[in-house]
Amino acid sequence: MRSAQKSFQLSTFKELGLSEEILKVLSELGFEKPTEIQQKAIPQLLDGFSDFIGIAQTGTGKTAAFGLPLLEQIDTTNHSTQALVLAPTRELGQQIAEQLHTFSKYQDKVNVLAVYGGAAISNQIQALRKTQHVIIATPGRLIDLIKRRAVKLDNLEVLVLDEADEMLNMGFKDELDEILSYTPEEKLTWLFSATMPSFIKKIVDKYMDNPFEIRINVKEQVNTNIKHFYTAVRQSDKTEALTRFLDVHSDMRGIVFCRTRRDTQELAEELLKKNYRADAIHGDLSQAHRDRVMRRFKEHDLQVLIATDVAARGIDVSDITHVFHFTLPDDNSYYTHRSGRTARAGKKGTSIAFISPKETYKINRLAKQLDIIFEKVLIPSTAEIVDIRIENWCEQIINKKDSDKVSPELFEKVQTLFADLSKEDLIKAIVESKLNSLNLGSSRNLNDAKGSDGGGGRRRDRDRGGRGGDRRDRGGNRRNRGGDRDRGGRGNYRGSSSSSSDKVKDKRSWKSKNDNPNRKNRSKTTSKKRRFH
Repeated sequence: MRSAQKSFQLSTFKELGLSEEILKVLSELGFEKPTEIQQKAIPQLLDGFSDFIGIAQTGTGKTAAFGLPLLEQIDTTNHSTQALVLAPTRELGQQIAEQLHTFSKYQDKVNVLAVYGGAAISNQIQALRKTQHVIIATPGRLIDLIKRRAVKLDNLEVLVLDEADEMLNMGFKDELDEILSYTPEEKLTWLFSATMPSFIKKIVDKYMDNPFEIRINVKEQVNTNIKHFYTAVRQSDKTEALTRFLDVHSDMRGIVFCRTRRDTQELAEELLKKNYRADAIHGDLSQAHRDRVMRRFKEHDLQVLIATDVAARGIDVSDITHVFHFTLPDDNSYYTHRSGRTARAGKKGTSIAFISPKETYKINRLAKQLDIIFEKVLIPSTAEIVDIRIENWCEQIINKKDSDKVSPELFEKVQTLFADLSKEDLIKAIVESKLNSLNLGSSRNLNDAKGSDGGGGRRRDRDRGGRGGDRRDRGGNRRNRGGDRDRGGRGNYRGSSSSSSDKVKDKRSWKSKNDNPNRKNRSKTTSKKRRFH
């Protein structure tokens, strides 16, 4: 395995050796400077001579890092499938396909097709009857299509394994072995992953030939525009704690990460019963349902999305302000993946982790290993929520523009009905009416979680997270049995600050006044790779 040597930085996409057609699209998209993984990967992949490994976190531009050189080397006069991109989830596959379609806007007709489960296979078979130069696929659906002789990989020149660690985490090892058995030995293999665990190294040893490796330091990839907070709360109080944060920031755009599909669905249903604009996305949903939920979220019809780690892969929404961790993940990379959903495109973001009183050691570990600072934040009290929401409501009334919705006749009638009320009595009655509509929960102090918390302890969390048998299904996350993180972007945290460790600070009150089919055994080969056109 060869590693990249230190070299001068290529600061523009033009310096990377990309064509004018690609550069024109990047300019239109506002892409000015390549990310580190793009700077190091694109020139190497454009050479097209060797296998490649790229280790970098989500949100660092990996899709463009492999997608741009992939498109540059497609021969549109060749009517075979030349490139295959394997992705662990439907959402990620769709996102990759959308970006490749966009990047190839000014190229000669490059056909790109995404195939995945949950959608009608008959439509995909029909589309595959036409030339598809690049196929993006989830493993299970691809095998179905291969067995139906709808996909032929005999002339494949490059295979891309995107989010390889997640693919294997989800139990796709056997499927991956089967897919690779249908591909030519002399193809190039490009592997991209957030981490490099032992099971990835086994794939590299078995199927890759002296790959060129680029590794982007994980610590460098924790977005500095994200503020990291945690709050200690009983397991039984987590839902109410979440609603209080939602109440304080009524215009937040958030994702709440849960451990299992069942937890995700149950939390979404609880929030819906309380009239919060929330919905769930997880592996048990049909593709049409998932698409509908994502459309509502992108159109701001939903305030918060409840998701499993796997289902959230491929979510590409730029204006997310908060990320909540209903349970902390055990794997540091998942924390980085989650928090990376906010603070995109130079914006600020907030990540909030809900932990039991016995889980502070997890926060200390994350702080040390990811080199980030956590601050403890208090769960808002109902009094704080009332104060913020009423103030914002009053400002909305003051700043409301005149409209003709109230007819003179109606205004006169209302004026007559309120004639016997003093100004003070009228204001009081209106405020009381507004308070009744705020849907506030109990007035209990949720910040007094101590000792045995009746569900917040480590053992109870693990039992709760494992229910429903989701550990073994592919839509879930067997390795990620941890919790949540939360983003509280525009809030102003006030309170005392005492340090429990160098990187974990204590306590801040959350308060905001701006609530605004020929199979062969394929193994590692030392045969010379052919150049990808």
